[in-house]
Amino acid sequence: MATFEPGHLHIERHALNKDDVSYDLCFDYEVAQDPKEGKGMQFKLHGSILGKDMSETFFLPKDQAYNFASNFTKIVEKYGIPKVHSQIGSTHKFYDKIFEDMREKLDMKSGDPVKPEHLE
Repeated sequence: MATFEPGHLHIERHALNKDDVSYDLCFDYEVAQDPKEGKGMQFKLHGSILGKDMSETFFLPKDQAYNFASNFTKIVEKYGIPKVHSQIGSTHKFYDKIFEDMREKLDMKSGDPVKPEHLE
């Protein structure tokens, strides 16, 4: 089950058997200003994975904000979700809503410049 509202995605899954995975996660994001990188998005992933509480935050500059799913996947794998299940937030319907919301919040437009150092 997943629900979305601007700035917040909630994803929940209950294990079907003892070998299955369960999680109850909130993925929050908001515009933030980093002294070095400038305007971007502050993300917070928190809740529980496999019955254990977790909370992680990360910042991505404006020109990298669309790459949040990579960070999301690395975090859930770190907390024990196997790679086969680690794309838990990748339901395109919800990611599309997040992308559109971020585009609006960060005033992003096609063709906006990317910092070359972010490509390395």
